[in-house]
Amino acid sequence: MSLVTLVEYAGAPAEVRAVYDDIMKTRGVDWVGNFWKGLANDPAQLRRTWEHVKQVMAPGALDPLVKEMVYIAVSATNGCEYCTYSHTASARKQGMSDAMLMELMAVVGLANHTNRVVNGLRIDVDERFKP
Repeated sequence: MSLVTLVEYAGAPAEVRAVYDDIMKTRGVDWVGNFWKGLANDPAQLRRTWEHVKQVMAPGALDPLVKEMVYIAVSATNGCEYCTYSHTASARKQGMSDAMLMELMAVVGLANHTNRVVNGLRIDVDERFKP
């Protein structure tokens, strides 16, 4: 259950509807997710977050599917169920297969394991790795 009221399109002020319209247009969908509906309680934060998402997740040196997969990895590691589901759906829409997801989760699990071990042992970083 959300800690804030979700702002539905029908009851949203014009500035929120404008962001919702941009989200739907940009994503090619006819609905807005609950994350955005929760943020809409603070229209400035809603707009700021949406603009940041559009900027960072746009094609660049990394293609959008790679960005979605990185987002899944971080979300899974951080334990964010909402973002894991949301970005998995987006990555699947962009062509991520079950095999790709399973391999990604294997890398995530390995990285989390080895990160904990090396941090626990306080192993010094090899000078050859440093710029």
